[in-house]
Amino acid sequence: ETILWINSSAYYGGFQKDIKDFEFGQTMLPLENSAADRPQNSIIGGATLWVLQGHEEAEYKCVGEFFNYISNAEQQASWHQNTGYVPITTAAYDLSKQQGFYETNPGTDVAIKQLSLNTPTANSKGVRFGNFVQVRDVINEELEAVWTGQKSAKDAMDDAVARGNELLRKFEAANK
Repeated sequence: ETILWINSSAYYGGFQKDIKDFEFGQTMLPLENSAADRPQNSIIGGATLWVLQGHEEAEYKCVGEFFNYISNAEQQASWHQNTGYVPITTAAYDLSKQQGFYETNPGTDVAIKQLSLNTPTANSKGVRFGNFVQVRDVINEELEAVWTGQKSAKDAMDDAVARGNELLRKFEAANK
């Protein structure tokens, strides 16, 4: 039996630790050859940290020190290796390679390779729009309907467009 599960590389740490009764692997996202002549780099998602305005200078200094700490190569390599999150610096990726992490954990560099596959295009530089998380959830739901045979790929994508557009209209109405 085979399970197909499409999700964030950030689940790797939990899988590595908790799943002992079957083997799992990681690979690039599937590509429909009629839709593109080659795979394109994917768009990063995941967690972010934000610093908001309106705080004292001393607080910003502390935040800066914290960001410097969590972004140093050693911390990022450790975070990446233990969670599956993509490292935020090339230095952390290089350190993970030097430490032999990818050799002993095959597939853990798939997300990094997929993000850096090609020179970014206008459509793969990133996404900035309202209700992004909700639209991403809709896409995942519709893809699941394809994987389980409940819908054709075309019907699922048409439904994803309609549902996504509705969410965007709601965001637009709420933010006029």
